[in-house]
Amino acid sequence: MATASSSDNGLGRILQFDPLQSLVDEGFWHRFSSLKLDSLGLDQSPIPLTGFYAPCSHPKVSNRLTLLAESLPPDSKDQLSSIERVQGNRNRCPVPGTLYNMNTLESFKALDRDSLLKMEAKKILEDIHSGKVEEDCAVLSRFLVISFADLKKWNFLHWFAFPALVLDPPAMVLNIQPATDALNQQEAQSLSAGMNEWRNSSLTTDMPFFLVSITSNSHATIRQLKDWEACIDDSQKLLFGFYDPCCRPDNPGWPLRNYLAFISLRCGIGKILFFCYREKHGFPDLCLSLVGEAVVSPPQAWRDPHGAPKSVGWQPKPRNISLAESMNPERLAVSAADLNLKLMRWRTLPSLDIGILSNIKCLLLGAGTLGCQVARMLMAWGMRKITLLDSGLVAMSNPVRQSLYTFDDCLNGGSLKAVAAATSLKRIFPAVEAEGIRLSIPMPGHPVLTNEVDRVREDCQHLLNLIASHDVTFLLTDTRESRWLPTLLCASENKIAITAALGFDSYLVMRHGAGPFVPVSDQSDCSSIDGDRGQRLGCYFCSDVIAPIDSTSNRTLDQQCTVTRPGLAPIASALAVELLVGLLHHPNGIYAPGEIANSITSSSEQPLGILPHQIRGSLPQYSQMTLVGHSSNSCTACSSTVVSEFKERGMDFVLQAINHPTYLEDLTGLTELMESAKSFKLDWDDETDDDADI
Repeated sequence: MATASSSDNGLGRILQFDPLQSLVDEGFWHRFSSLKLDSLGLDQSPIPLTGFYAPCSHPKVSNRLTLLAESLPPDSKDQLSSIERVQGNRNRCPVPGTLYNMNTLESFKALDRDSLLKMEAKKILEDIHSGKVEEDCAVLSRFLVISFADLKKWNFLHWFAFPALVLDPPAMVLNIQPATDALNQQEAQSLSAGMNEWRNSSLTTDMPFFLVSITSNSHATIRQLKDWEACIDDSQKLLFGFYDPCCRPDNPGWPLRNYLAFISLRCGIGKILFFCYREKHGFPDLCLSLVGEAVVSPPQAWRDPHGAPKSVGWQPKPRNISLAESMNPERLAVSAADLNLKLMRWRTLPSLDIGILSNIKCLLLGAGTLGCQVARMLMAWGMRKITLLDSGLVAMSNPVRQSLYTFDDCLNGGSLKAVAAATSLKRIFPAVEAEGIRLSIPMPGHPVLTNEVDRVREDCQHLLNLIASHDVTFLLTDTRESRWLPTLLCASENKIAITAALGFDSYLVMRHGAGPFVPVSDQSDCSSIDGDRGQRLGCYFCSDVIAPIDSTSNRTLDQQCTVTRPGLAPIASALAVELLVGLLHHPNGIYAPGEIANSITSSSEQPLGILPHQIRGSLPQYSQMTLVGHSSNSCTACSSTVVSEFKERGMDFVLQAINHPTYLEDLTGLTELMESAKSFKLDWDDETDDDADI
């Protein structure tokens, strides 16, 4: 409650007013932050506001003056003003206000609040004398806000004031009661119908102060405040009505204070009948509404239109709101990016684990056409930790096909691909943890010079450390031999590996099987059978009968570039990421068996569908098929023989495999296999000759 306590002096009791409460919508601070950062800067000039309130609509809950996003001035001339945007909305009666935002907490605390309040009270008094109130009655309820916005921490300290002229002596209430008790039935029905029409009219709905003229035959007419002189001369019952945000049964709301000042000073009325208009479900509620009679004597000081009247109105203390969770742009970006994933969980995919996706660490070997597309798909699935590895520079031909680069990345010889791609990812989505690393992958068939041995050893160790520290590795490089070492390292570390490879009009996407079980006691007795888990799925090299060799020398221009139909990379990249998502949600993880589309072994229980081992597609036929291939004991990359040798000899083994490609064939038995094949052909030829002799 406000001002003095109740007393009885024979003329009734002191009239008390329920203080107006404030409510600031989160959208207001969001828009104000943009205005501060983009336009205001250090400018501390007063900012005009538009607050909104409506009559009380609940018998136990008072209405509040609310600040919304549209409470701030429009951003440009093309936008409608705040008041224009809400014209005709019966639930948003506009009230003018002023915001003083300080740049520092110290300046906020140092503000002379008393002076600001007196200045606003003086404006109210001047508006009463000048007649402005009759033209725009909302100025009687003007308000003040002082604030300090800490945009680093997204804290908003604010303090409201609702300036009210102090009546001295105070107004005395002779009686106050529900409108249904103060009026007869005909008057109440006529008033209710008139108020409903008034509130529904686009011309008067935003006028919170009005007149109610009741004739001797109980007909009530609602009129604008500017008609007060004509209403007084009519010698009819005259009620001074206002939209009352208060719900109390014995007290009017705060707007009546300045209204009484206007009536007593401008209209010269000492005994005032007032009408506190309230609603229920959007319609007039005369049981909740009040009619009262008050005696008011305006202070002598108010006679001076340029005086400084006494005033009250500051709320008891400032309020602080922290919106770090929702206002920080990066957090807003995360929320927006996750929106589709969260909506997917509502009905379609309730088992989707966003937490797993956001925490998975992805290593992309190759930042070209495939690498760029895979990175974008990973972010779309909510994955936030992405490392890109590439040794190349951005060329002029890249930006049109590789979506993370622009023309500027090609200038001055070209930016490092991996670094430029990571930077682009952060521009697209600041919350992503993207890193670009320049590194060459040592390859079989590309011998290492003596003076480069140490560097190659470091590169191999760096690659091993990266694979070990990530959860999944995507093999997205241009050549077959560049996939060998990552495949071996993923098998050795038992990490998820996914390959995407492109032809001119065909593509292959596959997930590598788990690494082989390598017994510690007897590494020579190894097989492709992984304990109790069944036969392992194969890797990219399991179907080959020759070791990877140099495929880049003596190539024409079209062979040096990855010449493919432009649509292949997005298709293959999307499938590669879909495979990862399916694998992460499968109960067996990396050990999940391969499934074939439309087969009876397809797992209908998995919400994401089947989990293929290989997907091969062809654009000319617009066809796609799923295949399963198991691991080979003679694989040059993932067989237990190769993995055991790597675990025992480390980088010496890698260097020997790089410098002597036939070493891998000899080690895995491929040499012997090919010799046997040749012998089989010779025996067949000899047998034919013998038959011919017969």
